[in-house]
Amino acid sequence: MKILHPPVTLRDISKLRAGDLVKISGRIFTARDKAYVRVVQSGKAPVDMRGGVVYHCGPLVVRHEEKYEVISAGPTTSSRMDEIQERFLRITGVKVLIGKGGVGEKIAARLPELGCVYLSFPGGAGVLAAGFVEEVEGVIWEDLGPAEAIWVLRVKDFPCVVAIDIHGKNLYTGRMKRK
Repeated sequence: MKILHPPVTLRDISKLRAGDLVKISGRIFTARDKAYVRVVQSGKAPVDMRGGVVYHCGPLVVRHEEKYEVISAGPTTSSRMDEIQERFLRITGVKVLIGKGGVGEKIAARLPELGCVYLSFPGGAGVLAAGFVEEVEGVIWEDLGPAEAIWVLRVKDFPCVVAIDIHGKNLYTGRMKRK
């Protein structure tokens, strides 16, 4: 089991291999379609995301007075963001993506050059994922709606599988090339 504490470095993720089990503890961000578009259109991230982890997720969140509680946090299909994924990664400096279903072959091939890995979390396990969220630290761009806003989450031992590493391995395509 590999452990990641964001923000991560290229050195941290270069130790990961497709098929490795990973636990993440620390700050992660959710982002999906509309947040991606806003970042790409503005040319900047709303907060410092360098070395960060982005979870392709639109969590179900309930507000209790001044605090939020994540009820469900299942992944969304990552390939939906393929058209702007590379630009998003260049702008934000994100080093880890989490989602379901992988990304398209073009983006998968670019991840090593971008210094980014793709981790998988199983679809249909949103309640399980929510159990690893210790705290909602904030929400950015609430005007996009709760599913599309960027949620800043503190997680502990969030489990994933390395699906695409920076060494050319991709569990989704069966490609096990080494550079």
